[in-house]
Amino acid sequence: MRQAGLIAGAAAVALVAAGAISYAVAGDEGTDRTPSAGSADAGFARDMAVHHQQAVEMSYIVRDRTDDEEVRRLAYDIAQTQANQRGMMLGWLDLWELPKVSADPPMTWMGMGDTASGKDGALMPGMATNAEMKRLETLSGKQAEVFYLQLMTDHHKGGVHMARGCVRACEVRVEKRLARGMVEAQQSEIELMAGMLRERGAAPRS
Repeated sequence: MRQAGLIAGAAAVALVAAGAISYAVAGDEGTDRTPSAGSADAGFARDMAVHHQQAVEMSYIVRDRTDDEEVRRLAYDIAQTQANQRGMMLGWLDLWELPKVSADPPMTWMGMGDTASGKDGALMPGMATNAEMKRLETLSGKQAEVFYLQLMTDHHKGGVHMARGCVRACEVRVEKRLARGMVEAQQSEIELMAGMLRERGAAPRS
């Protein structure tokens, strides 16, 4: 029950943050200059949209691989939150009339274009490889829960790293607010997932 309460609390925080972000979008419209295609603002929006999409995919996979209500609830919350945020970022790119893809390597906006892995589908920090995604699809029950929590912990750590980069380098105010909200929410979920892993006799991979 305590774990369920923590998950529900995290979901409530995410909903409040989403409401605050929506309000900020309405309130800040037209107050910030349109960023360039090569800006940190555009780079973060493009890269984090891709990063978020994988989190959504992982979350829907595990919901079909376990009957555990705590994990299913967490996965649903992550999928919904990150799908909504992804929609915001792609919407901003449309609003700014900027491309959703770039010829530059991922993470170029953070000065990490030459260090982003790209190995087996892991295009950015924390992303799962194609092999890991396929493995998640083969597991069930506790094994699926543990592997998902480990993958998502790594994914969130990479997301926090990227969001902090936007907080430092992005200039559009509403996007900086979103990035700060990501840092806070994903750090909270990292702590939550560490506890869920301990309950299952496991630990984060790193």
